[in-house]
Amino acid sequence: MLCPMATYLVTGATGLIGRHFVRELLARPDTDRVWLLVREQSRDRLDRAARDWPAADRVATVIGDVSLPGLGLADTDELRGVDHVVHLAALYDVTADDETSIAANVDGTRNVIDLAAGIGAGRLHHVSSVAVAGDYRGRFTEDMFDSGQRLITAYHRTKFESERLVRTQKDVPWRVYRPAIVVGHSETGEMDKVDGPYYLFPALARLESLRALPLVFPDIGDTNIVPVDYVAKAMAALVPSPGLDGRTFHLVNPRPQPVREVYDAFAAAAGAPRVAAEVPRALAQPLLGLVRAAENVPGVSLAVDAGLDRLGIPAVLLRTLTFAPRFDSARTRALLPDVEVPRLADYADVLWRYWAEHLDPFRARVSGDSLAGRRVVITGASSGIGRATALKVAAAGGVPLLVARREAELEEVRAEIAAAGGEAHVYPCDLTDEDSVAKAVAAMLAEQPAVDMLVNNAGRSIRRSVRLSYDRFHDYERAMAINYFAPVRLILALLPHMTERRFGHIVNVSSIGVQGIAPRFSAYVASKAALDHFSKIVATETHGAGVTFTTVHMPLVRTPMIRPTKIYDAFPAKSPDQAADMVVRALVERPKHIGTPTGYLIQAAYTLAPGLVDAVAYQGYRIFPDSAAAGGGGGLRLGKGERNLTAAARALARLTRGFHW
Repeated sequence: MLCPMATYLVTGATGLIGRHFVRELLARPDTDRVWLLVREQSRDRLDRAARDWPAADRVATVIGDVSLPGLGLADTDELRGVDHVVHLAALYDVTADDETSIAANVDGTRNVIDLAAGIGAGRLHHVSSVAVAGDYRGRFTEDMFDSGQRLITAYHRTKFESERLVRTQKDVPWRVYRPAIVVGHSETGEMDKVDGPYYLFPALARLESLRALPLVFPDIGDTNIVPVDYVAKAMAALVPSPGLDGRTFHLVNPRPQPVREVYDAFAAAAGAPRVAAEVPRALAQPLLGLVRAAENVPGVSLAVDAGLDRLGIPAVLLRTLTFAPRFDSARTRALLPDVEVPRLADYADVLWRYWAEHLDPFRARVSGDSLAGRRVVITGASSGIGRATALKVAAAGGVPLLVARREAELEEVRAEIAAAGGEAHVYPCDLTDEDSVAKAVAAMLAEQPAVDMLVNNAGRSIRRSVRLSYDRFHDYERAMAINYFAPVRLILALLPHMTERRFGHIVNVSSIGVQGIAPRFSAYVASKAALDHFSKIVATETHGAGVTFTTVHMPLVRTPMIRPTKIYDAFPAKSPDQAADMVVRALVERPKHIGTPTGYLIQAAYTLAPGLVDAVAYQGYRIFPDSAAAGGGGGLRLGKGERNLTAAARALARLTRGFHW
């Protein structure tokens, strides 16, 4: 139906319903002018949405904020006498607390009412929610409002209160619109956030491998879901229509949808098991009551909370998944003969595909053992273990992001990878300099599609007994600077990116010395142990965000780092390639820890008999001398030079293969 040319002021135009409603409104030939109230920080988002709008020349932007008195507008002259104020801006989040919900939903609505009255608007259109019906049981009509229902979340309470403010004000004619649970566009799947049934999608994705199993599903009640395009089309038809002031419109599916039916629609799209049998509601409801009661049993609530957290499901969703009321929309449907409500089964696969590609919080993760396409930051990549790891990551299809101070050497590694058909990128960086790290990480995040993994390999080894370190405190500072503070600095710089993607893996190349007692390594081992324990603690905090850690307790490796200690020429040691194999295994399998049998044995021995280990370590301290590079030049030395070990020294080196003496 065409109406006289009309003008509009719309809040919340960058939201899911808002941007689709504005598109529908601009497609109407009777739309004259549309002012959009937008916060300054949302202008870019509005510009992106407006690219698909018809007749965009009829749109004007007004910078303001519904949370501010007068919406923060200094001048409202151009808005005076606007025909329709459409208030869509709100916080649609059942997990939000009272304070946040009140500020967005109640205070925001009060400010919009005051503005509409102040500019002499023709009418106020308020987008509420079926949540105002709370736990009312039975048929809930469009004329009903306060019927003694209980409002179970801050979202329910504040949507109720904001609708009450609209209904009780006397200054501006009003209309209220109550959408059901709104999902993405039925044709494109477009959705802007995880909400409602989308919270359950990760669990469905994990059931794919069980698709052949018959599923017994409890009949827990009904829900009500509509796609955003239906809500937008319905509102675009109702808002300009004359003679509807003082009415409420239920924008719902006219037929309540059993939860089983909704599950089956999305299970079919996900390849998850379909429902083979159903537990009748009369039996299911008491069982659910027992489950809820069990949540108060010590340990059960913790287990339930942990399980839901792993899947990204807010606990409150279990209380809001179904609707006790049945929403009567007969009067609204009579006004919309040409606007159909699509069947969920016909577009569930569209919603699923969009979610999997754009919204799945775990989409950055892959199953299996492939590094293909993974962006892996590798520090100390110019030589030794870092260089060998970069070559192996590239050979496995990964993309190494090479980090070290010497750019020319990094370019040589990159060229070698490119010559073999791989891809790598160079980011020269001084890891001990905060500005240098910040600049390198900013470049990575700007140039790469993502950063998936980090290998903290760069390090500094200091082999010097404490008696030669009394006046060398800088040894400890240097060790901590590169072995502890540098990787921590890099981890902290990348963690926001990884946690936002809900995927990341960090490999710390530690030392076998941390597993035992390594004389002469008080600076080096202590710095590595600090990183070990930092990572253990942070891993508990990032567990739910999908960011994991592996510590590699590396044995002695023949790299340039150990070259100054000539005694190691006679020690058994791994090659850089063998060490890189351990790091690549850490990237692929992502265990908590990788080490050697010797390391585990020493660690167990110290746990069971620390005094005995001290005695053995002291003998090692006696028979392995300080190197000349460490300032050794006297005292007890039982060999014929650093390269020629005594029989006892050779035996101990073989017995503790790979240990740093």
